[in-house]
Amino acid sequence: MPAKKGLPKKNAFYAQSGGVTAVINASAAGVIETALRNSRRIGRVYAGRDGIIGALTEDLIDAGRESRATIKGLRHTPGGAFGSARFKLKSLEKNRAEYERLIEVFRAHDIGYFFYNGGNDSMDTALKVSQVGESLGYPLTCIGIPKTVDNDLPHTDCCPGFGSVAKYVAVSTREAALDVASMARTSTKVFVLEVMGRHAGWIAAAGGLAGRRAGDPPHIILFPEIPFEQERFLAKVRQCVSDYGYCVIVVSEGTATADGRFLADAGTKDAFGHTQLGGVGPLVANMVRDALGYKFHWAVADYLQRAARHIASKVDVQQAYAVGKAAVELALAGHNAVMPTIVRRSSRPYRWMIGSVPLAEVANLEKKVPREFITEDGFGITGPCRRYLEPLIAGEDYPPYRNGLPEYVQIRGVPVKRRLATPFEV
Repeated sequence: MPAKKGLPKKNAFYAQSGGVTAVINASAAGVIETALRNSRRIGRVYAGRDGIIGALTEDLIDAGRESRATIKGLRHTPGGAFGSARFKLKSLEKNRAEYERLIEVFRAHDIGYFFYNGGNDSMDTALKVSQVGESLGYPLTCIGIPKTVDNDLPHTDCCPGFGSVAKYVAVSTREAALDVASMARTSTKVFVLEVMGRHAGWIAAAGGLAGRRAGDPPHIILFPEIPFEQERFLAKVRQCVSDYGYCVIVVSEGTATADGRFLADAGTKDAFGHTQLGGVGPLVANMVRDALGYKFHWAVADYLQRAARHIASKVDVQQAYAVGKAAVELALAGHNAVMPTIVRRSSRPYRWMIGSVPLAEVANLEKKVPREFITEDGFGITGPCRRYLEPLIAGEDYPPYRNGLPEYVQIRGVPVKRRLATPFEV
């Protein structure tokens, strides 16, 4: 599309934020390829080295210097190719210095488009940067790109990154359950899988896809949305071992008691001010051992669940690329301070399209698993939940393999020459 007459061509800046996913680089490929195809409207395409920190410290990467093969290869490469960071900008009301620094860097490099690929906090940052740019007289188009394995962004049917984690957890639960069932008579009777999910239990819910009939594992799912009651839980474990000979449990890291206390509160905070979690799997397993005496094993999916590109959902890969592509198209169409969304048109067959929502309606908000998606006893998923989840894990999109291992790409990361004399410490 030709540039509008009298409208100068501006450069674009892309950054990855927060915990990465198996498909966040597919969104990066969508942004970069679409921006480069619109070279009459967009000048250079830059990326922040280690996310927003790269912008603050003027540590930029010239994404246009990467080969076409490398950019294309991002679509099947996990992790954050340009580097990400858990770094929350200070409150705009209390400290504008970081926001003003971003505008200073963008002005120095003639950046008119800011594409921020992240979750709840990142959408808030993108919104505030657009506001500060306007207040400083520097027009800046800011588009948020959804990404979170937790699937907790509102106003989008699902979040890129979630479908692949859901597939990994469902597959792992089914395979581990077969292992436990085969040895339960003489060995392990309880297996606990800990998955991510601070306040929203979408990933834990995905474990429920492993079973299809009554009595199939997982026998118990512990959701953040359902207050944990130790006696009810232990009674359910005892019943499962009695009925089936073993019990498979999927527990969300954010499982909490009725007073809001996380079972696995580590007593520390992360960079975003969130309670540091971890260790609920062994905690629950030890609880079962101490109360019931069953032999147990536990596993923590941890980074494996969000890095497993070899088993990514094809739908997830397609949607991740689509929101990156849509972000550039929305910007060129004149939209600002918005986020592309995934709109479900039907579940069977699964059909979806791209929509958009103002960042103000997404920033710092969370979408939790609705009560009607959880069984009455609080330990499983319902039919509507299954119908929602199943399309998101559909299809395989294997990366190329070489000598038995996935072949992933690595960027050259050609730096952009700094133009500001004043360094910035973060």
